[in-house]
Amino acid sequence: MNVLNQQWLERIEQELESNILGFWMKHTVDEQNGGFYGFISRDLTVNPEAGKSLVLNTRILWTFASAYRILGNEQYLKIADRAYNYVKKHFIDNEFGGLYWMVDAAGSPLETKKQVYGQAFAIYAFSEYYRATGNEAALQQAIELFRTLERYSYDKEYKGYFEALTREWQETDDNSLSEKDLNEKKSMNTHLHVMEGYTNLYRVWKSDELHAKLKELIEITIKHIVNPDNAHFILFFDEQWNYRSEHISYGHDIEGSWLLFEAAEVLGDEALLEEVKAIAIRMAEATFNEGVDEDGGLLNEAGPDGLIDTHKDWWPQAEAVVGFYNAYQMTGEEKYRDAAVRSWSFIEDFIVDKEHGEWLWSVTRDGTPSDNIEKVSPWKCPYHNGRACFEMIERLKGAPTH
Repeated sequence: MNVLNQQWLERIEQELESNILGFWMKHTVDEQNGGFYGFISRDLTVNPEAGKSLVLNTRILWTFASAYRILGNEQYLKIADRAYNYVKKHFIDNEFGGLYWMVDAAGSPLETKKQVYGQAFAIYAFSEYYRATGNEAALQQAIELFRTLERYSYDKEYKGYFEALTREWQETDDNSLSEKDLNEKKSMNTHLHVMEGYTNLYRVWKSDELHAKLKELIEITIKHIVNPDNAHFILFFDEQWNYRSEHISYGHDIEGSWLLFEAAEVLGDEALLEEVKAIAIRMAEATFNEGVDEDGGLLNEAGPDGLIDTHKDWWPQAEAVVGFYNAYQMTGEEKYRDAAVRSWSFIEDFIVDKEHGEWLWSVTRDGTPSDNIEKVSPWKCPYHNGRACFEMIERLKGAPTH
C-alpha cells in the first residue's frame, strides 16, 4: 500500500471507530425501554418518548454486524446482538409476517403498514448478522422475508415491487416513504434497497429462486430506473413504469452506481456484469460532471431547469466516497480517485460534528450547518457513513469486498 493510501486508511479507521461507532455505542442505548433511542438532537438532547423506526433499528443492526465481521471487536457484537434481539422482539409481526414500520418508545406497534423499503433493510440486516455470527435463525428470517415480499409485494403483471401494503399485506393508498416522497406505487429508492438486501442475502444463500429474482431486479433497474438519456435515476413511477418525477438525486445516483455494480458482481453473471459496468461508469460520470461542487461536496438535487436543493446532506457525501472510488477501480481514471479523496476531505472539514460527535445532517452550500437538528432519528442512522468506512477500509487494503 502506498503512503497516501495508508494515511487515508488511517483517517477513515479513526473516524469509523472513534467518532461513528463510538458515538452510537455511547449515546444511543436506551437502558429504560430497551433497544436504542428514537431521537437525539444535534446538541445531544434525548427524546426518550420518540418512536423507534424500522429503518433506524435495522440499520444499527447492519452496521454493528458489519463492524464485528470486519473488525472483530466484541463490543460491536454486543450492540449487534442488542439490535437483533430488539428487532426480533418488537418489530416482527408474528401474526401476518413482515415487520412493522414504527414502534413506540416502549416497543409497541405504532405504524403497522408493511413498507417494502423497511422489509428490504431487515433482509439486509438479518443476512449481515448471519454473515457476522452464523446465527441460523437470522438467515431463516431473511429467507422467509424474501419469500414474503415475493408473495405479496411483487408485481406479477409489470414486474418490480409495490411500495407499501397494509399490515395484512393488502393494497393501500398510503405509499409514501416519507414526507419528501411522492405517493406513487413504485420508486427507485425501494427497488435500489430491495436489490441491496437481495444481494447481501445471495452472498450467504445461493438459491436458484433468489438468483432469478436478483437478476430480474438488476434488469429492471437498467430497463426502467436508469434514464438512458442522462444516466440519472428516475425517482418515481406508476405501476406500469410511467415516470412521475423529473428530479435528480445526486446522492442516489452515485450510491446506485456502486450498488448496481456490486449486485451484478455478487450475482456472477459475466455478460450482465459487463452491461452493468458500462452503465455504472456512465452514472458516476454524470454525477461527477453535474453534482460535485467546487469544494468537493456533493449537492443534493436538481430538476430539469437546474439545481433545486444546494444543501449537502451527510449521506450523499458518504456515498460519493465509495461511488467515485468504485468508478476509479472500474476505469483506472485518477479523476475519480481524486473525487473520492475530495469527498472525504469535505466530510472531515464540514460534515463531521467536531463539538458533539458523529455527523451533522447537512450543511448549506457555503458550509454552514443547516437548521436540521437530527443526530439520531428515523432516518439519521450509522449506515451510510459507517458503510462508506467499511467499504473504503476493504478497498484500500485490497481485500475482496464481496
